[in-house]
Amino acid sequence: MNNGGLRYQFARLSIAEKLITVNVIVFILNALLPFLLGFRGNAISQWFELPVDLMVYITQPWSIVTYSFFHADFFHLFWNMLLLYFSARIFLNLFSARKLINVYFLGVILGGLLFVLSYNIFPVFMGSKSALIGASAGVTAVLIFICSYIPNQEVRVIFFNLKLWYIGAFFVLLDLIQIPASNPGGHLAHLGGALLGYVYARQLTKGRDIGEGFSKLLDSLGAMFKPGEKKAPMKTVYRKKNMSGKSKIDYDKESRQRKIDSILDKISKSGYESLTKAEKDFLFKAGKEE
Repeated sequence: MNNGGLRYQFARLSIAEKLITVNVIVFILNALLPFLLGFRGNAISQWFELPVDLMVYITQPWSIVTYSFFHADFFHLFWNMLLLYFSARIFLNLFSARKLINVYFLGVILGGLLFVLSYNIFPVFMGSKSALIGASAGVTAVLIFICSYIPNQEVRVIFFNLKLWYIGAFFVLLDLIQIPASNPGGHLAHLGGALLGYVYARQLTKGRDIGEGFSKLLDSLGAMFKPGEKKAPMKTVYRKKNMSGKSKIDYDKESRQRKIDSILDKISKSGYESLTKAEKDFLFKAGKEE
C-alpha cells in the first residue's frame, strides 16, 4: 500500500510535531552545509539569527522569526523540543493548531523584541555583540499559556503530581535568577515568551483572542503564495428567520459556544481529567473546527 511519501507523512503530523521536524531539519542542515560548501563558522546562520545591533537588524528583519529555528548545539535543541512536545500535547487537547501557532510565534516575536530592546536600553548590556537563536521564547509561551489557562490541572512529573501553575512559576523564577549569571539575552527572551503566554491565556478567559490579527496576517501571507482560483458566481442566500431576527444557524452557534464555555469553566475549576468522555470528545472536535 502506498503511504504517500514523505510529504504525506509530514501532513499527518500534529502542528507541534511539524515544528519539531522543521527545527531538527534546520539543525542538521546548519551543521552540514558550511562543511559541505566550505564556509566557516556561522556564515549561513548569521543571516537568520537575531542581532542586537538595530542597524544590522534593519538589513534582516525576517530574523525576528527565523532565529527561533536555529540552535547552538544538540542539547539546546533537544530540551526545547522535548518541552514543546509535552506542552503542546496538553494545549492541543483544548485548542486548535491555529491557536498554538498564534501563541508560539507571538511568543517568539515578543521574546525577540524584549531581547533587542533590553540590549539597546540598559547600560549593562550596551556594547555587546550578542545574537539570539533558539525556540525557547515560543516554547515558553506555549508552556506558560497552559499553566495560566488551567493553573490547577495536575500533571505527573517523574514521581509527583504537580499543579501546572507550580511548573510555570518554577520556569519563570529560574529565568529571573539566571539573568545575572549566564546567557542573559536568552533568559530575557524566555521572559518575553512567558509574558505573551500569560497575557494571551488571561485575555482568552475573558473572551478576547489577542491572536486574531496575527491569524489574519498569516492568512493574507498564505494567500499570496496560493495559485489563483476561479471564483464561483455570487449567489444570494436567504435564511428563514424567526421573530427575533435570528436564524437557526445563529442559534446553533450560540448553543455550541455556550457548551464550550461551560466545559472550559469546568476545566478551570476541576482540571481536564474531571471531564466526561463525551465532553472531551466534544471539546476536541470543536478545537479542530476552530
